[in-house]
Amino acid sequence: MARETTMPLRVKSHQQVSVGVTELVLVPDDASELPPWTPGSHIDVQIRPGLVRQYSLCGDPEDRSQWRIAVLREPVSRGGSAALCERIQPGDVLPVTGPRNHFPLHESPRYLFIAGGIGITPIIPMIRAAQAAGADWRLVYGGRTEASMAYREELARIDPARVLEWPQDLRGLIELDQLLGEVQPGTLIYCCGPEPLIAAVEAKSAHWPHRSLQVERFAPRPVTSEAPNTSFEVELVDSGEVLVVPADQSILEVVDEAGIYVLSNCEEGTCGTCQTTVLEGVPDHRDSVLDDDERAANDTMMICVSRALSARLVLDL
Repeated sequence: MARETTMPLRVKSHQQVSVGVTELVLVPDDASELPPWTPGSHIDVQIRPGLVRQYSLCGDPEDRSQWRIAVLREPVSRGGSAALCERIQPGDVLPVTGPRNHFPLHESPRYLFIAGGIGITPIIPMIRAAQAAGADWRLVYGGRTEASMAYREELARIDPARVLEWPQDLRGLIELDQLLGEVQPGTLIYCCGPEPLIAAVEAKSAHWPHRSLQVERFAPRPVTSEAPNTSFEVELVDSGEVLVVPADQSILEVVDEAGIYVLSNCEEGTCGTCQTTVLEGVPDHRDSVLDDDERAANDTMMICVSRALSARLVLDL
């Protein structure tokens, strides 16, 4: 697996854009162009050695001079959001890797965007792309309160008639039965936000045509595998080495102990960084990145959490 490039980017600006949400604009010191990206892309930000977090790019893909991210200050932070929201200041330098896109915007004449809280961040560039393409689109944007919902003014400037705000303290939960009960032909649904919202949208849109719904999770979805954790073998084609993965270790851990480098970050199956090609065998998919078709193909897997249903996997490592 090829190594990705990590770039030192300087914090150009740092400001609160809603209650609990801080925006950071990152720029290269040498004024060079940043790598291209597409709506739905995220980057990996190294906050300190050993602490890496993923954030969606929410700026303009056409502006190669800077990247914009927004960070939700988690009430019980493991260190990432607290550091970025409270300690990082303009002028500080952060190592950044990416961009990477596991949530691409597919071409369609119509879109229904559903965002919850910080889930608005990957949706903003999608809306701008849909608007530029002349597509019909609608956004339903939920949050705990109006004050907690970032980028409301920016969204209103794009087209306020297409944006339906749904602050929970004023309106309750988004009425998904009404929103998704009737199939809208030719419409793609894009949803990002907290797990309860995504799970509800998945359930309420189950009668829509196959692949109508595209989602991105910021936290792992519940593991649906019924297979027990057992040991299995992995064969690495680059070296021909065969390793045994015990029941209490991940493939990533075993490969790392063997001295083989695989880029990884979240280690919980949400970022897609450790995605690895499967050449033989049947994976037991436990990630929150691949869709049902990608899982059924069994030609790629996230080795930080996924395991094996066959006695051996042959991996392109």
